[in-house]
Amino acid sequence: MTFKKYFPAGLLFCGGLLSAASAMAQTVPRTAFVHLFEWRWDDVATECETFLGPKGFSAVQVSPPQKSISHSAWWSRYQPVSYSFEGRSGTRSQFENMVQRCKAVGVDIYLDAVINHMAAHDRYFPEVPYHSNDFHTCTDDINYSDRWSIQNCDLVHLNDLKTESDNVRQKISDYMNDAISMGVAGFRIDAAKHIPAADIAAIKNKLNGNPYIFQEVIGAAGEPVKTSEYTYIGDVTEFNFARTIGPKFKNGGLKDLKGIGSWHGWLPSEKAITFVTNHDEERHNPGQVLSHQDFGNLYFLGNVFTLAYPYGYPKVMSGYYFQSFDAGPPSTGVHSGNACGYDGGDWVCEHKWRGVANMVAFRNHTAAEFRITDWWDDGNNQIAFGRGGLGFVVINRDDSKGMNQTFMTGMPAGEYCDIIAGNFDEQSGRCSGPTVQVDSQGYAHFTVSSHDAAAIHVGAKVGPGCTTDCGHTVNTKVCFDNQQNFSQPTLYYWNVSASEPVANAVWPGVTMTAEQGRYCHDFGVNLASLNVIFSDQGKDQTADLMTSNPNLCFQNGVWTKLANCLSDSTGGKQNWYFRGTSNGWGLTQMQYDAQSGLYTTTQSFHGEESPARFKIDDGHWSESYPSADYPVGDGATYLIMFDGNTKAISVTPQ
Repeated sequence: MTFKKYFPAGLLFCGGLLSAASAMAQTVPRTAFVHLFEWRWDDVATECETFLGPKGFSAVQVSPPQKSISHSAWWSRYQPVSYSFEGRSGTRSQFENMVQRCKAVGVDIYLDAVINHMAAHDRYFPEVPYHSNDFHTCTDDINYSDRWSIQNCDLVHLNDLKTESDNVRQKISDYMNDAISMGVAGFRIDAAKHIPAADIAAIKNKLNGNPYIFQEVIGAAGEPVKTSEYTYIGDVTEFNFARTIGPKFKNGGLKDLKGIGSWHGWLPSEKAITFVTNHDEERHNPGQVLSHQDFGNLYFLGNVFTLAYPYGYPKVMSGYYFQSFDAGPPSTGVHSGNACGYDGGDWVCEHKWRGVANMVAFRNHTAAEFRITDWWDDGNNQIAFGRGGLGFVVINRDDSKGMNQTFMTGMPAGEYCDIIAGNFDEQSGRCSGPTVQVDSQGYAHFTVSSHDAAAIHVGAKVGPGCTTDCGHTVNTKVCFDNQQNFSQPTLYYWNVSASEPVANAVWPGVTMTAEQGRYCHDFGVNLASLNVIFSDQGKDQTADLMTSNPNLCFQNGVWTKLANCLSDSTGGKQNWYFRGTSNGWGLTQMQYDAQSGLYTTTQSFHGEESPARFKIDDGHWSESYPSADYPVGDGATYLIMFDGNTKAISVTPQ
């Protein structure tokens, strides 16, 4: 499984940051996701195809799909009664169809997993089944100064699962593996603070593949359960971010946001999920966080800042208008009878606001320079900053003063689209709104009204437009590792989306050609997505498979990037895997760093198995290094590097 989440630290691996010029040449990553709160599965699928995929979103967090109590309120989705995929968002088949359609256009699905508890009624859930001995017995109100109470007592009367139990862990992992089998790429762990980290780690170790995990942990001063306890498992929600920028945008003082995220007690950027608001905060904490109910453009400006500032993995909230706390979603969806607010409908659709959607592209195009440059502020509510010569943003939260000022952007000379005020068409190179001119020294003049913003980036430079693939990876091949040992691997394909039309194959398809340890077929055109079946000349065959560029190599039962599948020019195989106690001896693909010629992975060891140790493997246990397990100290994180030629391993504590 390849995830869109971008880890900027990887660009710091050898000798510092990439130059702006070389960074521009890299494939544009997807670095922000959206929460389509209470959206129906069919509507999510359509949104992926028509908007999220083309706009560069990495993933969608969907509402809990498991069967829950029958009630119209939004919170009913968080009171499950079974692990079957049925509810007001749609059926199991609609859910699976959504996952596959989104995946085909490069958008992952993150499932909101409610695994801390079951619904608030008697402790018997026959559809799972769960019985009374599968639950904790504490029904007292939670004492948030006591760890045991936080993680063993019922949360607002919801039956607290005994997640230390092997039976409960197996039931939960079966549910999550069922989702993975349908193509789900990741999970949000709801109420993770109320589950001991070791229990979540044990459940994760039962999951197939290596799904992306982020955990809802609300850190609070003086409480014993800390967000840092969960980072070895996956990412963690950083509520401090929303609760800090909210008051600054509501009441003033944007200058104080310089350095946000680097402050004591905050999660490191590579582990933090950031957001302006979420479905809980906009209802429980509207006075502190921004939301669509705030005055004027403040909520919009908060989203611009969040997507521009290099901290965390940002999630854009997209919900519906509500007047009461309990109000459930509209009876029909955006693509099934209702509409977005700007079209007179009941759905807010924040992710479709021009400036928000275009700032996702800003973040994607500036990801290679994950740092602040040329910060400026007026001492109060007007700020501006650059992203290492790849982008520049100006935000004016002042209630009355406009901005008419020249800034050093550090960007290459040229004319750029102001993506807040207009849309950029990368095919034609044209901007639908005003443009900003950067001179030969990197300076540019901005005019920004009160409660407004402006932003430019290297991916929206006005000119003749792109002539090839517009910054996307060009791949014309599909490859297969043939673990089935077919005597003559054959590729059958259909529904091919490519730079030129490709007719469906005639069964059993085309004979694949042996190439660098794999079997491949070259279509001769740039592929976007397609359906395939690999077979032995039509006899034994794989399941129906679907994938999209750049994940065009099927190996070890999952799709991976074609570039990581074939051998490189140095002769080192580009499919080395980490196996060790930290990942339950599963397969974690190492990333190839072209500058150093080494394969790298960062791993955290936290007592999963003693002693802590690992090997580097080819994915089949036919070639693994070193001959004896490589020992490391427990309770630590390491950067592990492997030379595919010499087979040398180096380990650096982080």
